[in-house]
Amino acid sequence: MRAVTISSPGGPEVLGWGEVADPVCGPGEVLVDVAATAVNRADTLQRQGHYPAPPGASEVLGLECSGVISEVGAEVTGWSVGDEVCALLSGGGYAERVAVPAGQLLPRPAGVELATAAALPEVVCTVWSNVFMLAGLRAGDVFLVHGGSSGIGTMAIQLAARAGARVATTAGSAEKLAFCRELGADILVDHREQDFVEVVREATDGHGADVVLDIIGAKYLARNLDLLATGGRLVGIGMQGGTKAEIDLGKLMRKRGSVHATTLRSRPATGPGGKAEIVAAVRHDVWPDVERGVVRPIVDRRLPMSRAGEAHALLESSAHIGKVLLLPG
Repeated sequence: MRAVTISSPGGPEVLGWGEVADPVCGPGEVLVDVAATAVNRADTLQRQGHYPAPPGASEVLGLECSGVISEVGAEVTGWSVGDEVCALLSGGGYAERVAVPAGQLLPRPAGVELATAAALPEVVCTVWSNVFMLAGLRAGDVFLVHGGSSGIGTMAIQLAARAGARVATTAGSAEKLAFCRELGADILVDHREQDFVEVVREATDGHGADVVLDIIGAKYLARNLDLLATGGRLVGIGMQGGTKAEIDLGKLMRKRGSVHATTLRSRPATGPGGKAEIVAAVRHDVWPDVERGVVRPIVDRRLPMSRAGEAHALLESSAHIGKVLLLPG
């Protein structure tokens, strides 16, 4: 089959499109003929040599996909050849075919076109597992998500607003902030010109944020802690702003706050806290509203996989809103 290849760690130009070995459908897995995959920040880190695939995972980039099941392995029940699905992956999505553990499959939501469904698994599973299963966001909470126009951000805004939270977000342009408002955010911060701590505190009469979802990392850690409300929960899922920073433990204790740092890719396929558990929760708690159109995938553009380098450059420029999809070819 054909897949996106990496000639050596480096910039977007190291990505190619060539022949690789076909995946093998093992016990408990299905083989999916890929209709589309989506580009994630983790893919750009892996391309640079900073985020290797977990042991046993495909070395091919791609943490989610949509497509049609073409083979069902032993011990798999509930899925058949010809089913249209989308899937959470540990790797392998930038290819014509991928082997997927059956517990990481989701049915294509009714009303969502097959390729577009590739924009859902990674962001929905990330947001649901971190904001709701871990941080316990509730109706009436103040929720801040950084990078509201990103794939994660556009989904986090929708799910938090659906839950009855008051949503704050940061973004880097008036156009992006206007889009975030359309999705349900009502406290908008231009991070180029405004201090998000000051803006959110003023908008909440000094309360601050009950839950913060942060994709930046070290650069924002101290300010995120400044903004936490009493009993607040900070969840870090990205490292765009660095990996090392100090925590003012006294401040955190006075606020009775908590800091969580998580990744989705390295979780086990099964067991407590594993990918199958998260996917099952998403199917039960989120998928019905995706099918009703209450929650929707946001897609900036689609490109062929042979232009994956262009897609990575776009993501790294932050010139997009929502997800960038790659289709075989």
